[in-house]
Amino acid sequence: MNFIEAIFQYDFLQKALITSIMVGVICGVIGCFIILRGMSLMGDAISHAVLPGVAISYLLGINFFIGAVATGLLTALGIGFVSQNSRIKNDTAIGILFTSAFALGIILISFLRSSSDLYHILFGNVLAVRPSDMWMTLIIGIIVLGGIYLFYKELLVTSFDPTMAAAYGLSTRFIHYLLMMMLTLVTVASLQTVGIILVVAMLITPAATAYLLTNRLSRMIFLSASFGTISAIIGLYLSFTYNLSSGASIVLVATALFALVFIFSPRHGLMRKWKTSTKEVAS
Repeated sequence: MNFIEAIFQYDFLQKALITSIMVGVICGVIGCFIILRGMSLMGDAISHAVLPGVAISYLLGINFFIGAVATGLLTALGIGFVSQNSRIKNDTAIGILFTSAFALGIILISFLRSSSDLYHILFGNVLAVRPSDMWMTLIIGIIVLGGIYLFYKELLVTSFDPTMAAAYGLSTRFIHYLLMMMLTLVTVASLQTVGIILVVAMLITPAATAYLLTNRLSRMIFLSASFGTISAIIGLYLSFTYNLSSGASIVLVATALFALVFIFSPRHGLMRKWKTSTKEVAS
């Protein structure tokens, strides 16, 4: 049975496809602001910091969304507190807090009954997505996309020129923590699809691919969401057809798209640079 026929026949595959597309879109959109603000390491930190919250939620028998969001936000606040109240720089604070949170999560996860739970948490399994996970992803997607739409101008200005934003009276700290909150929500929404370890790739790779193709933020957001969607669909196809890890398949497709754009981009691709350098040498 081919992939198209299976989509119309199997309910679990329909849920997996819808969830994957939603994750591809919201990761692609929020990822644009992450890379423009030089916060890729923060994305990695938040994705790892939710693990202890997930473990506590499993141990208590409650929805993992609650614990994951709580620990993600606490880590984001903790990083800001440490960097603002000591000589420690932001990247150092990120390295200390996200590794300690991840280590705590590993310890807590050892109390879970099955090691398969750890595998799904770390690497994702979109083919086993539940209806509740799909609806949670949809709700998070609406919240995140709505927040970006409402605060688009503020995010735009603070991403490109935070000094001018502060001069205009914008609260750069509020925008920063708003973005951290949305980043945490997107990370939680992506757990079932690509897992904790690989979610940072979906946050960064589609956005970086789009960044090589355009200098306009609005177009970059559209392209990034498109690349995230394409990666999700093709990755799910490979996962279902060849019995591969869903998260790894999606991430590798996103990486392959980046490699193609990196080489053939009409603006910043290697081929263009090679042609330009060849012409300069010839002249």
